[in-house]
Amino acid sequence: MPVALPSPCLVVLAGPSGSGKSTWAAAQFASDMIVSSDRLRGVVGSGEDDIAASADAFALLEEIVSRRVARSLTTVIDTTGLDAVSRARWRELARAHGMAAVAVGFDEPAAVCRARNRARRHPVPAEVLSGQLRAWPAVRAALPTEGFDVVLSPEPVRVVSEAFADATAAAARQHERPVGLRFALHLSAFPGGAATLAPALREIAAAAETAGFDAIYVMDHFRQIPQVGRAWDDFLESWTTLAWLAACTERVRLGTLVTGVTYRNVGHLAKIVATLDVLSGGRAVCGLGLGWFEAEHKAYGWPFPPVGERYELLEDALQALPVLWGPGGKPFRGKVLDLPDTSGYPRPLQPHVPIVLGGGGERRTLRLAARYADSANVLGDLTTVARKAAVLRDHSAETGRDVELTHLTTALVGTDGPEVDALVQALRPRGADPARYAAAMHAGTVADQVGRFRELADVGVAEVAVRLPDLGRAGSDPLGRMAEVIARFR
Repeated sequence: MPVALPSPCLVVLAGPSGSGKSTWAAAQFASDMIVSSDRLRGVVGSGEDDIAASADAFALLEEIVSRRVARSLTTVIDTTGLDAVSRARWRELARAHGMAAVAVGFDEPAAVCRARNRARRHPVPAEVLSGQLRAWPAVRAALPTEGFDVVLSPEPVRVVSEAFADATAAAARQHERPVGLRFALHLSAFPGGAATLAPALREIAAAAETAGFDAIYVMDHFRQIPQVGRAWDDFLESWTTLAWLAACTERVRLGTLVTGVTYRNVGHLAKIVATLDVLSGGRAVCGLGLGWFEAEHKAYGWPFPPVGERYELLEDALQALPVLWGPGGKPFRGKVLDLPDTSGYPRPLQPHVPIVLGGGGERRTLRLAARYADSANVLGDLTTVARKAAVLRDHSAETGRDVELTHLTTALVGTDGPEVDALVQALRPRGADPARYAAAMHAGTVADQVGRFRELADVGVAEVAVRLPDLGRAGSDPLGRMAEVIARFR
């Protein structure tokens, strides 16, 4: 299995001429990541063998490396790497920009290096290579002590985003000591044109059930949000969509992640959820949140109260919904809600409709979740999720309630590294850095994803809602690849 290197990183190759540095680099990294002193001699001189141009080539190399690292781009320095001062300068440059510094030592026998050098069209002068070979043993011994984050031999590597830095070890834990984890498919976009949406959703829903997903969630908005697409992209009303999905499925739970409390009268929302629960055979989930998309409110003429007033409405809704789903018609009076009659029939089939509270505010939102909700859904990287899990546990200890933590994320899943790279190149917006796009989409192999989700389970996540960026893309099978991930948690 390839060694995972953190993205971005600075990779310093070290070894005599003919030891295989350029060949190895070309096999492991995209060509635009490699900064080669030989190539730069060809740029500033008469050719790659123009030794007289070496000073200018190395000056240009330093400038290119400096600018790439400043832009947080993975950079491979393809020189002999035998100069300790240069290695130290590159390490410090990486440190200054928060990048890992990696050294790769090429320890080929002298005879191999000489033979390869003789086979070159323009070999390095014999006396120069002899000097490199004499210097190499001391460099080889020094590399592990110089402060590089990783020192490798020339073995297969993959540059992966921070989310997958420890995925290999976590995937091994899941194989040896498996734990359970629920998975939900999160639908946040509806491409393909209005005429195709109904059959496309039917196919997606059926494939999601086959893949082993436990739930399907949709965003509750009335136009596409800027984090995902354009305001004029096709976007379906959430609860109507869930009703369609109920007719297309048999097993998965169905809900919003999440409904803004400002969007609908709370009594009306209770009726909608109860109806979905009845028609789906008891599979409704009520996601609820504070509401944040002010532009959407303005576009539709809805009030967008200050945050304090929205919190009051949210707390009232969390208390009122179970009453509205319950027997009888006793009134409910909260801080801002006044419901004289809470009767509604038919009541949900579920004795208790689960409420998911979206948002990670540690002082107010997670405290409300601990008091009234069944789970809290949070965003963020592993460190952030772990912190919020601890906060939720503390709040839950105060209320004496057992409240789950769920997590909303994105996953671009490939069978292997080349497939992941191909998906990133195909899907990234024009001009977007592939590494940054890969990190934002959590692009990784099936094994990478297993490790990442195991780490989330280890910090207390009970369910992961996953958005698949290539869902619906011709020739791509993200649900099939996610099925492989899900199977590891069953």
